[in-house]
Amino acid sequence: MLAGVAPAACAQVPVPPLQARVTDLTATLTTDQKAGLERRLALFEQRKGSQIAILLVPTTQPEPIEAYSIRVAEAWKIGRGRSSNQAGSVAIDDGVLVVVALSDRRMRIEVGYGLEGAIPDAVAKGIVSDLMAPRFRDRDFAGGLNAALDALMARIEGESLPAPGAGPGGSRAEGSSVPKAGSGSAVIWCRTSCP
Repeated sequence: MLAGVAPAACAQVPVPPLQARVTDLTATLTTDQKAGLERRLALFEQRKGSQIAILLVPTTQPEPIEAYSIRVAEAWKIGRGRSSNQAGSVAIDDGVLVVVALSDRRMRIEVGYGLEGAIPDAVAKGIVSDLMAPRFRDRDFAGGLNAALDALMARIEGESLPAPGAGPGGSRAEGSSVPKAGSGSAVIWCRTSCP
């Protein structure tokens, strides 16, 4: 009988469709907070071309957040990458994905290859542990996400990237960048002690 239960219990959390720059499946953010984040991300993308997406999910269990965030990155194709109709084009790979698993108390930032110089793993880890986690501990989720965006956008601003619309696909193109496996950072935030 347990054999019949095990597959359902071990099923992966589905990747939601990409319908906005901010996807909150936890109803954590208020309508105004979500709209504010959306505006910031849209304006940044129009100005710089790089794309940042945020996903809040209740859990990624039984899958670790690292594996789940890679699945999301592969499905969403954040950033400007090589379009299937652009033979010989060079991928820009300038996407960033911020994933928060609320019930798991885990966060991760996935970074496309084109931004690894601006946002190496150590920087992503610092953004998560030093900017997001303290605010999340105080239940200021919008504040933590805005602080992360401040840091990510500042790092991307310093990069020499093609102008918006000047690269493969211009926006989320088929075959666009997927962060490398193992990039980013995951951190647990706790109020007192973690199990």
